[in-house]
Amino acid sequence: MTFSIVARSADGESWGVAVASKFLAVGSAVPAAVAGVGAIATQADANVAYKGQALAHLDDGATASVALQRLLEDDEGRDHRQVGIVDVDGGAASHTGHACLDWAGSVTGDGFAIQGNILVGEQVVEAMEQAWRDSGEDAPLARRLLAALAAGDAAGGDSRGRQSAALLVVRDGAGYGGLDDIAVDLRVDDAADPLAELARLLDLNDLYLTASTEEEKVPLTPEIEQELEAFAQAGGHRDFHAWVGTENYEMRVAPDLAWIDRRILDLVRGTPAP
Repeated sequence: MTFSIVARSADGESWGVAVASKFLAVGSAVPAAVAGVGAIATQADANVAYKGQALAHLDDGATASVALQRLLEDDEGRDHRQVGIVDVDGGAASHTGHACLDWAGSVTGDGFAIQGNILVGEQVVEAMEQAWRDSGEDAPLARRLLAALAAGDAAGGDSRGRQSAALLVVRDGAGYGGLDDIAVDLRVDDAADPLAELARLLDLNDLYLTASTEEEKVPLTPEIEQELEAFAQAGGHRDFHAWVGTENYEMRVAPDLAWIDRRILDLVRGTPAP
């Protein structure tokens, strides 16, 4: 009832899962990941306990293959399960129980595991693998995962149709304010075109919840600071810091106003970037 990709970034710093299904809120059941440990997707007749168990095995030093073996040998329902795992080093393993509904299968490679069940056919996982390989190792992991998921959807995806999708990416210190490892945690629980909505949300996530790069930072001169203060006060805000907090742009403006993200400055000036 689901197709997914579990992967590690080429630089070895991020792990993630992308998943779509004709199933309500698939993101609540399938994906799990911890930075510096690994990631897992559990699906078909999903055993959600696999998530915590697999990550514990990986955290103890098990490879993806060993972690998977431990999950299956302790589970009498293994023939109905499908699961993909990627470990800290990018080792990958996938299992499709023989009782999973057709079409069901998987493909694994260096740093990724792709799997699906109740699909229109094998072409879904093949398209996902090709998109993953074509996306380029330098691309952000979230974008590579989404590209693979979109390719699977375009190839027919879940034979029953579309309903939900999710994207989870972890990296040390990537969370809000740098205080946890959640780089991306997005879910579309019920939609006619969940992949399109997931792509829209990822664009917003990149704006609001990722830190500006050095290239995106514009140093504040006294003239720009005066411009920003005038803008904020004209909108009824106490000062520019208050406007930043109201609009949730904290990741895009320095706390001491040493710099402002180019996109936010353009927005203030009424010329937002396309």
